[in-house]
Amino acid sequence: MPAPRRRGPESAAGRREDAGHLYERDFLAPRDRELVLAWLSGIEPLWEDRFSEHFPPPPGQSQRRLLRPVWWLGNWQFACLGYYRPPRGTRDRCVRAEAFPEVLARLVARIERKVHARFAPRDVPTGWRLNTCLVNLYGDRIDDGRAVDAARVGEHRDFEPGPVASLSIGERALLQFVTPSRAGERGRVALEQWLDDGSLQIFGGERFKDRLFHRVQRVDRRGGFDLPPSMPDFRTRRVNFTFRFVPEHHVVRFRDLGAEARSDVRGYVERLAVGSPHFREELAAASRRVPPGAAPSGRPLTRS
Repeated sequence: MPAPRRRGPESAAGRREDAGHLYERDFLAPRDRELVLAWLSGIEPLWEDRFSEHFPPPPGQSQRRLLRPVWWLGNWQFACLGYYRPPRGTRDRCVRAEAFPEVLARLVARIERKVHARFAPRDVPTGWRLNTCLVNLYGDRIDDGRAVDAARVGEHRDFEPGPVASLSIGERALLQFVTPSRAGERGRVALEQWLDDGSLQIFGGERFKDRLFHRVQRVDRRGGFDLPPSMPDFRTRRVNFTFRFVPEHHVVRFRDLGAEARSDVRGYVERLAVGSPHFREELAAASRRVPPGAAPSGRPLTRS
């Protein structure tokens, strides 16, 4: 009898769907794609620094800018405050941001129906809904006129509870799910999936959320995509919308952040406010905020 063939990483093409993974290549209709691109044309993504005055670099590290500019919807997780990571990493992590535009809200409603039809109830937490979105831009950073490829993401987990959905536009990207690295041994690729233009991927459950990491290994250039938003220091060839769930009681308004956190992200919020009515109102609300222990007039509260 011949020896059994060794299996490489699973490919989603031509295989039976995993219980915790769903891929739909042609999810996005042409008209919705046009509307999403029109919305993207109107945003001005932020270049964020990884650290700040009150959250400085650890010993041996220095300040650095994130690899790519970013945009968030629903809530903004500023890098210098640390990303959402329950159970401990929840305070001052998720700042109320703009609501989804109408086209994304409609798409999210469809995605949520797919999740409830596809995933086991135990894998969908009570109150789960896709209320936050990281808009990830993949392409070339322009440094002194030179293009530097920034179209990748290293191994990580998304700690928001429940299934995660991602919608891709532009060049296809190779996403891999990998086992954790161990001492002297690199993680093994458990599943890989090319994410095509207009495709939807959903993953959740114990295997894909709790046991495996995922990474974007590379993004093609073959399609010649040049996507909005227009930026002088970045050229975008792929946009990925990663939709997640953050419990509402962990999302706070800018004015309700702790004093140090509010100070560290105020500059970002001021930049966002230039083109965003939402963040302009958040700045105004913070300026009207009554300090603890003060009456609305600003006079100290007294006891009778």
